[in-house]
Amino acid sequence: MRYAMLGEDAASDSEKLEKYTGEVDWPYLRKHFTSGALLYVDPSLNLVEVGQAVAKDDTAMVRAWKQSGDLLKPSEPHAQYWEESGARFLAVVVSPWVLIQPLP
Repeated sequence: MRYAMLGEDAASDSEKLEKYTGEVDWPYLRKHFTSGALLYVDPSLNLVEVGQAVAKDDTAMVRAWKQSGDLLKPSEPHAQYWEESGARFLAVVVSPWVLIQPLP
């Protein structure tokens, strides 16, 4: 069995992240929140660019986003609000993280 993300996919990292980015609802993300693997990306940032920085372990950039509040681990009040509002997100998996951005 061949897995394009793991194997011989000739696509660039950016193309791979674009390919595996999609819309999801909160119930799908709840298990990732519970396990501590969810990262919220501010809508002012490009989700794929943040995914690239995380994948490449660009600690300076990731640290800057965390310090500015543009990248954060959501807390229980976030989860409760998203549960009640039926929120939808754009998400990309950059193992071990799931990066999310709210949809308008």
